Amino acid sequence: MAASYWVNTVSLEHVELGVEGGFTQAEHGSDTKLRKLRRGDGLVFYSPRTAMRSGRPLRQFTALGTIADDEPYRVKVRPDFVPWRLKVDFEQAHPAEAGELLEQLSFITDVRQWGVPFRQGLFEIGADDFAVIRSAMTS
Repeated sequence: MAASYWVNTVSLEHVELGVEGGFTQAEHGSDTKLRKLRRGDGLVFYSPRTAMRSGRPLRQFTALGTIADDEPYRVKVRPDFVPWRLKVDFEQAHPAEAGELLEQLSFITDVRQWGVPFRQGLFEIGADDFAVIRSAMTS
């Protein structure tokens, strides 16, 4: 089965926690969309802000990796928060400004409203789009 490619929209502070722990989360800890990802799929993180609610605007692709497991797992963060996570092998990468890549990304259909696709949270993109973002983050 061929790899799929994904964008996960996550604040920078949460991306950093994921990179440190080798995981991703989506939809506030739900497993619904995570179950679509498979081992070997490519994943790039887009961070609209530095922090979820109070952070400053960022609008960067901030981390990059490959899904490293087949099934999400649960972890107890607090008694009232037991999110689902999926293992990720992260690559060495540096942030890339999303605004500089808009014209090259096929999932951006209106550059004036380019933030709209990212509101989906976790969503699938094409291999060519992933390659454009990966190149910008690893060059």
